[in-house]
Amino acid sequence: MKKCELSVDGMTCSACAVHVEDAVKKVKGVRSVQVNLLTRKAKITYVPGTVSTGGKKAPVSEAAADSDSAARNRLIASVVFAVPLFLLAMIPMLGVPLPGIHKPTGIFAYAFTQFLLLLPILFLNRSYFIAGFRTLLHGTPVMDSLIAVGAGAAVLSGVAALYGIGYGLGIGDTEIVHRFSMRLYFESAGMILTLVSLGKYLEKRAQRKTSSVIEKLVNLAPKTVILLRDGKEETVPAENAAVGDLILLRPGDTAAVDGTVAEGYSSVDESALTGESLPAEKKAGDTVMAGSVNLGGVLKIRTTQAGNETALARIIALVEEASGSKAPIARLADKISRVFV
Repeated sequence: MKKCELSVDGMTCSACAVHVEDAVKKVKGVRSVQVNLLTRKAKITYVPGTVSTGGKKAPVSEAAADSDSAARNRLIASVVFAVPLFLLAMIPMLGVPLPGIHKPTGIFAYAFTQFLLLLPILFLNRSYFIAGFRTLLHGTPVMDSLIAVGAGAAVLSGVAALYGIGYGLGIGDTEIVHRFSMRLYFESAGMILTLVSLGKYLEKRAQRKTSSVIEKLVNLAPKTVILLRDGKEETVPAENAAVGDLILLRPGDTAAVDGTVAEGYSSVDESALTGESLPAEKKAGDTVMAGSVNLGGVLKIRTTQAGNETALARIIALVEEASGSKAPIARLADKISRVFV
């Protein structure tokens, strides 16, 4: 078996990651795949020589493929129209009279006003319908499919009721007008889309915060190191450092490798790794970890671990793995939600 890690573009929600996993699993020779939504990476285990480089496109949701600011603006605009729509629909149920609502023409104006308030919400959140019905047609429904079907059914029911009210007015039958006025669900469609937009916005914020934590960990280690060879200093990329190399760490420098102090004395800030706020004193024979900041004197460090083998690299890998892994109950929830959709 062989393992590889690939970048995945276009994922916007957990359902997307599930469908990417399903698509990759269908490739002959693939034994297992784990897709991480936060890092946009897929870890694949496959049989060497059986997997081609040809890609397989998985239908994914595009409803949240925008920035935080765009998602926030869409949410605010949706709320601006959803609140009056909701109040207009609920006020009669609370016993508060509306002018002319009991007259047939007043009922039509009442229903048509709700429809007009719903139109901007439908336009702002049209991506749910586009992505939802697209994945439904592919036979791989996601949560957007459920949103599209539910909100779409409410809209069609309301439009049918508008025609019914108009028909009743046309023939002068007030009973038909009142009957169809009870079949208005425009506020349901508007609230579904607005509340889902709120959930998507909160999800996007949570993803951004988690991703920023991983990014900060990655940025702890510097990109270059000062290598000491034959008494000369040479600045090289950090990935070129190897076990046994002698690294110079000046005051203010951050260690890019794990190693032991070969020469020098200083205080080192290890708070990013250990959480300990007090600096740790380092002398010959002491261990220095990648991501530690030299606060005092000059240190010469003999490399013991470099690249992906440092403690910092292992911490990053564990955080990424934890963010992408699922508990058994979460896997069960994915299966149930797919049947439910």
